[in-house]
Order: sequence, then structure tokens, then C-alpha cells
Amino acid sequence: MSTFLVIGAAGTVGSELSRLLEVAGHTVRRATSRPAGPGQVHLDVATGAGIAESLSGVDGAFLLSPPGYTNQDALLGPVVEAAKAHGVPKVVLMTAMGADADATSPMRKLELQLEASGLTWNVIRPNWFMQNFHTFWRHGITTANAIQLPTGSAKGSFIDARDIAAVASVLLTSDRFDNRAFDLTGDEPLDHEQVAVLLSTELGRAIRYEEVTPDTMRAGLLAAGLPPDYAQFLLVILNFFKLGYAERTTTAVQDITGHAPRRFAEYARDYRAAYA
Repeated sequence: MSTFLVIGAAGTVGSELSRLLEVAGHTVRRATSRPAGPGQVHLDVATGAGIAESLSGVDGAFLLSPPGYTNQDALLGPVVEAAKAHGVPKVVLMTAMGADADATSPMRKLELQLEASGLTWNVIRPNWFMQNFHTFWRHGITTANAIQLPTGSAKGSFIDARDIAAVASVLLTSDRFDNRAFDLTGDEPLDHEQVAVLLSTELGRAIRYEEVTPDTMRAGLLAAGLPPDYAQFLLVILNFFKLGYAERTTTAVQDITGHAPRRFAEYARDYRAAYA
């Protein structure tokens, strides 16, 4: 069996990816910026500490930038270079759907660096996570029974993070899709009114969508402790959502994993307790 480094192993995608790899019999090195415990390895992409040690002897690595940062190329570029220096057989990088639209954006520069590295690679670009509703947007739902966002009536093909992890697991352990990038989506575009109905049904109380202004959204993000540049980044991509760029669907989840992506009703049922 193989050994894989997972950056973001405590996060929504990384925790599920780590579980899937271990269920398949592989060894997972869970990267953490804190002092490492059992099954973990210290790696701080913000400082560069532990990069070489984490990559030594691995058969593949999963990379994503930690939340709260907008300089993804500066953070993970050194990891790509170290993976090349250590001869890591496979690197899977997660960015975001739309990252390839602007060659000057930090995410796209990172993608291009990986593609030009000579490593065997995959890039996955997921659409908005279903899990955002019980993490980033949970406060409004639990305190005001409202999804409070500046997205209008636009639709998004939301994806369950468990499907992203399943895709990443296949890509790390197979050569069938080498050196390709994939946009990952669900197959059911929904606007936030429709999401509110689905959550209402599952949670047993009336949830509504409440459109807020970008300024109101910014104030809430800053009050929650987000850095100003990251708050602005979120507002920019939420505006892309409002303009309709998140509605597109792809068949990548089905093509890679062999199963259709989960639908929102299944997500809401499985995560009901997160809204308590």
C-alpha cells in the first residue's frame, strides 16, 4: 500500500479524503500547522516549516490552500517545488471552479506552476460546497432562520465535499486521469430559495433566503474575524455566483468515481445535527 500526504487533513474535504484512503489500506500523513500528534506531520505552509520532511518518501500528495488566505501561489508554490525535488509520483491540487478564468489570479498561477513542474498531476476545481451552509452560513440559519447572502436569484450546482474527497481519492490512487484538470459540480442547480425549502423540510422549521447587500455581508464577515482581503475575495466570488457563473454542471464526479454526485436533500438529511 501507499503513503499519501494530505494538506488540510482536518478540513471538510481533507478529513473525508484521509478516511477514504485509510479505508482502502493506505497510510495517511495528516499535515498540521500545530505540533504533530499520532498520524500527523508538522507542515506550516504560511512559514514553510516542515515542507521537505512531510514530502519525503510519499507516493502522492493532496494540496489545498488554508482558508483565510488569498495568496495561494505563494503558500503552495514552495510545496510544488519541494514535491518535484523529492520526486513525488503524484500531486493532486484543489483550487476552485473558475480559477482558470484569469491567468493572473493566485490560484491559476499555482495551477500553471504545477502543470509545468514535470510532476504527474491533477487539478480539481469544485463549485460551492453544500457544507458551507452549516459552516460559513450557519449563523444566519440558526439565529434568524435565514440564508443571508448577496446572490439574488442565481443558481449554483452545489457539490457535497464528500464527493470532492471521493474524486481526489481516485485521482491519487489511479493513473487513468493523469495530467488533467476537472471542474467538479453537483448535477442539480439550485437557487437559495430552493435551498431554503430543502433545509426547511429536513430541519422541520421555516428557513428563508434573505438577500443582503455586499456591504452588509462584508460587515458580517469582518465581525466574524475574517481578514479584510479574504472578506473582499469572498464578496468577489459571491458576485460571480450572482452573475450566474456557478450554475454550470459537469459530469466529472460520475466519470471519475462511477457514482452520481449527491443531491442537496441527501446532504441536508445527513448533516441535520449540524444545525442544532
